[in-house]
Amino acid sequence: MASDGGSSSLQLPCVFSPKSRQYLAVCAQDGRLRIWNTDSKTIHQEYVPSAHLSATCTCIAWGPCRTVKEGPQRKKRKSEAVQVEEKADLLAMGTAAGSVLLYSTAKGSLHCSLDEAHSAGVNCVHWHPEDSVLYSGSDDTNIVEWDLQSGKMRSKWKADRAAVTSLCVSPDGKLLLSAGHVIKMWDLDTKELYRKFTGHSTAVTTLRFATTRPPDSNGLYFVSGAAHDRLISVWQVREDGKDKNSVVSFTLTDEPRHVDLVPSNSKEEAVRLAVVCQDGQLHLFEHFLNGPCKKPFLPSCSVQMADTRESPMPIPMLAAVLGRDSRSVLLAYGNHLQPVIEQVEVNTTERHVCLSRDVKTSLSLTMESTVSKVKTPVVNTKSKVLVPGLPGHQAPLKGSHLEKASEKRKKDTKEMSIAEQLGEIDLSATSSEKVKASLQTDNYAVLLVQGLESNDADILNKVLQTRKEMVIKKTVARLPLSAVLPLVKELTNRLQGHPFAGILMVRWLKAVLMHHTSYLASLPDLVTELGVLYHMIESRVKMFHKLTKLHGKLYLLMTHVAASDSSNMVSEVDHTAKLVYEDESSDENEASGDEVLPEDDSDHWEEEEGMEEDQQSSEEEDEGNRTEPKANGEEDMEHENESEEE
Repeated sequence: MASDGGSSSLQLPCVFSPKSRQYLAVCAQDGRLRIWNTDSKTIHQEYVPSAHLSATCTCIAWGPCRTVKEGPQRKKRKSEAVQVEEKADLLAMGTAAGSVLLYSTAKGSLHCSLDEAHSAGVNCVHWHPEDSVLYSGSDDTNIVEWDLQSGKMRSKWKADRAAVTSLCVSPDGKLLLSAGHVIKMWDLDTKELYRKFTGHSTAVTTLRFATTRPPDSNGLYFVSGAAHDRLISVWQVREDGKDKNSVVSFTLTDEPRHVDLVPSNSKEEAVRLAVVCQDGQLHLFEHFLNGPCKKPFLPSCSVQMADTRESPMPIPMLAAVLGRDSRSVLLAYGNHLQPVIEQVEVNTTERHVCLSRDVKTSLSLTMESTVSKVKTPVVNTKSKVLVPGLPGHQAPLKGSHLEKASEKRKKDTKEMSIAEQLGEIDLSATSSEKVKASLQTDNYAVLLVQGLESNDADILNKVLQTRKEMVIKKTVARLPLSAVLPLVKELTNRLQGHPFAGILMVRWLKAVLMHHTSYLASLPDLVTELGVLYHMIESRVKMFHKLTKLHGKLYLLMTHVAASDSSNMVSEVDHTAKLVYEDESSDENEASGDEVLPEDDSDHWEEEEGMEEDQQSSEEEDEGNRTEPKANGEEDMEHENESEEE
């Protein structure tokens, strides 16, 4: 039987043993495992894990019934031979530390511990119906297949991007269902993905096969339930693969906590379903699975339990198991520390049944001290002991201080008063060393609930001043539904204060609306509860449009002012030369030019022209004289050449 627990830390596992329903296994708030006998209504065994406070139990699953040898017995004759009855023996417990513990009810002690496979807390465990194999899913997104004969891991594969919150093996042992937000069907022989089913927006906490038929016949169905979802969905595995959506849905009054199912072996046989919701009610369903149906089905009978006071108060139900008869139901109700177990005949012809019980007289049970067995495992050198509190935290102790205290006890034979003993306690060892450790998101959720219940401003300030987005999302996701409305009211009050505080409160409000939208939408008085928040946001949004317009105009003016200031700040250009270069011959050329050029205002311009003509004629004569001697010289050279030739 699969555990119906998983991701929610507030849900405490409570599971009946298979077939005979002889035992009820409960993990209470103190971290102890208690096994109750359903026949005698007394506690049968009690087991205290070594790390029951820090590594709490998160899920429970009973193994298949088997024949157990309780001790040495004499050989019986053939005439005395009796068929041995199979009993529920092994119980698998997943812990928040990532380990899986196997407890044996026959031995009354720990059978073995399966470690070193998961790096985060285990959310679900499920047994193989035939082989000695166990499957576990964890927050590290992996599925581990354990071989119980050797106590070692057989295989490990990544199942999803998110945490694996639920597992279920088919009756023939060939298929495995795993779920986070998406349901996946795996082939156990090849460890390959066979089908994928989508439809849940939150983490799936319950998976059960509703029929025992093979998947190739279009007759294989399974049911699923998710956190914060008021429906049980039925899925069909079809041959053509067109099975991505659910075919049938059953309506509930709250989130499903415990599911028991009597599977159908043929089309003519109806599926019987018993669902215990978070509000403590029991809903019974009976339906023939023969294809899709659009309209959700209401429960055939709803059972509620109340006490016998003048103003009756509801008594929460913890678990329920269907009997062979459609009317008989085995109930466990009350609290987890000491549940009341009762076989009830329910009149299924009525839609609503209310049972009145006196819990005080039912709880006055005598516990046999000889039957109760408290077993604590022996801690060896390889095991790791987790101290309660923050991970890695250990109170610093000094050996010298302990030795001094023991010596004082030996010396002082007289008894000391309580005041003197308190005065001699040395707190310097713990106060001198400060342990620096950040609070976990679990502690944040617990602190937030405590602060909302006690209205303590210091606790609320410590939690709500967190700036990390992941811490805020995880804290809000782990909040119980009863704390959602008080948190919204507290955020509304803080949003009306200083605007700086409103920045942080908006992050928390966004996370609350994203995670708990379905719950808030289901409230009948939602308008009155969120009216103040709505009007406050609406009034602030009205001013936002005007403020943006004003911001744009001011920005435009500021840019113009800055541009005009920058243009006025430009300095005048200095026209004086930085460097002057003067040539030496420039003065002479300028002087000669001044002498040669005539003045424009001279009165004797005719005489100057005549003088210029005389100069030109004299220059021509000189050139003619120069050319004549050149010609004479050429003639002389010719005569000389002729004489040489002769």
